[in-house]
Amino acid sequence: MKNKKITRKITQGMYVLTTKNGGCLVDAVSQISSGDNPLIAVSVMKKNNTHELMKQNDRFAFSVIGLDVDSDIIETFGLKSMRDIDKFQDVKTIKVEGIDIIKDSLGYMICEKIDSIENETHTLFIGKLIEADVFKDGEAMSYGYYQDHKDDLIKVRTESGKTAWICTVCGYVYYGDHLPDDFKCPICGVGSDMFKKKCVSI
Repeated sequence: MKNKKITRKITQGMYVLTTKNGGCLVDAVSQISSGDNPLIAVSVMKKNNTHELMKQNDRFAFSVIGLDVDSDIIETFGLKSMRDIDKFQDVKTIKVEGIDIIKDSLGYMICEKIDSIENETHTLFIGKLIEADVFKDGEAMSYGYYQDHKDDLIKVRTESGKTAWICTVCGYVYYGDHLPDDFKCPICGVGSDMFKKKCVSI
């Protein structure tokens, strides 16, 4: 493969995917049917804690992220794991159908899970839309916009005196003098070629 950065041109929206007890930032979301209760699909990495929760629960939700979203939401749901912190502790949410919805969003969609399709690294979850609402007007953030403005949206914090390798896709930080050639980002799954070295802390 010569340059898989071209896949960033397959631009989609940015969403906070939530289900009972967890959630994460996603972009691989598609409406795959129409009608009164359209089907919506989302791809979730198997290494992600949210993947485990999606397997356990029957319902999930999308909070649609706007261009004016608080960058802390991007950092919390994009770079951190519920295995380590409670992502909802410092984020304002409302409960709809028992699922946390991000208040600082354009609106939400709640789906009832009806099917799933697995491949080696991800599972495609398919849900039937059962509830939705619009909080405010605004332009939804696209994956292309996220990539173009990621440095502003994610304030990468590195530790003083340590060599950091920063994932150029999601912002994950790996510490060490050398990054293994076979290293895979635990957040977004990209390889070592998608990391850049940073020796001075921000």
